[in-house]
Amino acid sequence: MNYVSTRGGGQAVSAAEAIKAGIAPDGGLYVPGAAVKIEPAAIEAMKNEDYCGRAAAILPYYLTGYTGGEIADCVRGAYSPLSFDHPEVAPVVRLEEGVCVLELWHGPTSAFKDMALQILPRLLPLAAEKTGERAEIVILVATSGDTGKAALEGFKDVPGTRIMVFFPDEGVSEVQRLQMVTQEGGNVGVAAVKGNFDDAQNGVKVIFTDESFNKEIKEKGFKFSSANSINWGRLAPQIIYYFSAYLDLQRQGLVSGGPVNFVVPTGNFGNILAGFYARRAGLPVKRLICASNENNVLTDFVKTGVYDRNRRFYRTLSPSMDILISSNLERLLFELSGRDPAVVRGWMGELKEKGSYSVGSGLLEKIQSLFWSGYAGDRETLDTIKKTFDEKGYLADTHTAVGINVYNKYREATGDGTPTVILSTASPYKFNRSVARALLGKEAVAGKNEFELLEILSRESGTGIPRNLKNLDKKPVLHGTVVEREAMAAAVKDFLGII
Repeated sequence: MNYVSTRGGGQAVSAAEAIKAGIAPDGGLYVPGAAVKIEPAAIEAMKNEDYCGRAAAILPYYLTGYTGGEIADCVRGAYSPLSFDHPEVAPVVRLEEGVCVLELWHGPTSAFKDMALQILPRLLPLAAEKTGERAEIVILVATSGDTGKAALEGFKDVPGTRIMVFFPDEGVSEVQRLQMVTQEGGNVGVAAVKGNFDDAQNGVKVIFTDESFNKEIKEKGFKFSSANSINWGRLAPQIIYYFSAYLDLQRQGLVSGGPVNFVVPTGNFGNILAGFYARRAGLPVKRLICASNENNVLTDFVKTGVYDRNRRFYRTLSPSMDILISSNLERLLFELSGRDPAVVRGWMGELKEKGSYSVGSGLLEKIQSLFWSGYAGDRETLDTIKKTFDEKGYLADTHTAVGINVYNKYREATGDGTPTVILSTASPYKFNRSVARALLGKEAVAGKNEFELLEILSRESGTGIPRNLKNLDKKPVLHGTVVEREAMAAAVKDFLGII
């Protein structure tokens, strides 16, 4: 399996080369050179495997060039009990008749990003070795909150790598911020960017595509790569949990081979795109339901075919979805437009120059045959958290609550009773102020910090605080850099010791 750029530049590359590079030289994103097909018998054979067994069976379809033994070693190291606090890694929990929640936050940072970012740091050094790379790999990450900590934790002290994470100043929760600025490790750097996530993400993209800067760091013995979901090494591991969830539903007798829906809270489109690739590979998925918050650029796109980032940016109670430029959408456009890089280049050029583009009615019809989208505002999010806990006994974080709310709107609009899985992307304890406020009221949380609220939320809900969040406020702050977007390249130079 070779990989090609969505924008058509350069030659097809191996899986290892795609993972090492992160982004294609022409600024496009790597996608499989051909569609992967997993036969029904092969899917059925995974039913009685554990999560690691399923991962070891699925990844070789995408990561040709890696041996079965290498993939098995990466999988067992990534999803071990030392990192994940649930024996099933990504358990499926029944919410109500015909509706389940897929919990993706049992890893070391209590967010779904761990599902990919515990294995990518194992795949990347192998990729460097396979491609004869001698330079030290420098991972650059823009984060809306969760990717940053997950990447820092995954790449901490990995030989032959350094990692620098940029997050929006005042655009993440206090728990998320402290998770990053207290990060230990001899090869890690963290900086806040004055602006929002899109500012940080665009700044990283500028660095990746700056030929003179890349030449300069290459001369110093470094090479850039990415741990954001623009890197195929992030997306491939996410395909696994769609298959795993379906197989768990089968094993529990909740589906018998028919299709299911998946509801995905998403801002950057990577998480739901993994579901698209799972469907393309043979998983019986009827509809992928895209759940947005008030930054509902994706909802408008799915409904109209017009992508327009020229709108007000909202800071919401679901900050990991506070995104107006959904970079992974480019991969979907490539796949559904007949894999035409010229068309994709045109749309991405319009997005850069005008901030918007329109895909036309033909492609919109294809998108709407696969996707449905809706959004939930902050008030709806809080109401959904309380209602879900009071009526179902399930404690949801703000992002998962957006998913639940949008699914209810989908069901009301369509009457579709297909068995459905809602992806739960973060522990409620990562966003405990909002969750506690939803359950207990504004007065109950007034004047209390997030770490006092951890204890209050645990006591009131009867649930346990994730081990990685306990005593986080007692750790020393190790990273205090704050930069303008225009100074991000200088911050990278300083981190690498380049004068």
